[in-house]
Amino acid sequence: MLSAQLLQYHQHLFKPQNGKVLDLACGKGQNGLSLKEHNIDVLFADIEQTHLNNLLEHGQVEQANIWCADFESETQSDAVKLSQMQLQGVIVFRYLHRPLFDALKQSVISGGFVIYETFTEQNKQFGRPNRDQFLLKKDELKTLFKDWDILFYFEGIKHNPDRAVAQIVCQKP
Repeated sequence: MLSAQLLQYHQHLFKPQNGKVLDLACGKGQNGLSLKEHNIDVLFADIEQTHLNNLLEHGQVEQANIWCADFESETQSDAVKLSQMQLQGVIVFRYLHRPLFDALKQSVISGGFVIYETFTEQNKQFGRPNRDQFLLKKDELKTLFKDWDILFYFEGIKHNPDRAVAQIVCQKP
């Protein structure tokens, strides 16, 4: 399973001695597993227990590095837990829940990194996702991290497969 190209280009930012990286909404875990291959301590978080169990069953991840989290629950308990973490970084691919951004930003230590990629409104021309709640507006991702050091930013069309995305790699001051 191949990790996201954006992560491949920027995974060198994470160092084994700097603490945990959260793979938020990790799905099958390919991005976090790529970091783990480089001796990075990764916490895999997803709402789907099945995905997390697969990581455990294949011996790829230990129970201590699994978090079955519902970041969209009404209680916001997992978002609060996230905001109290001290992480060297957070990686997010193909997931958007706007109310989570404050907690995500709080969880990263000074000097830590966020690598984030998700779909933009332009993606409607390619199919799913196509609902506004799952699509970033123009420059929205860049604006959300305007108070961070932006090391890389892209917003536009990618191919193979065709999709419209925004990507950011940024460092917390």
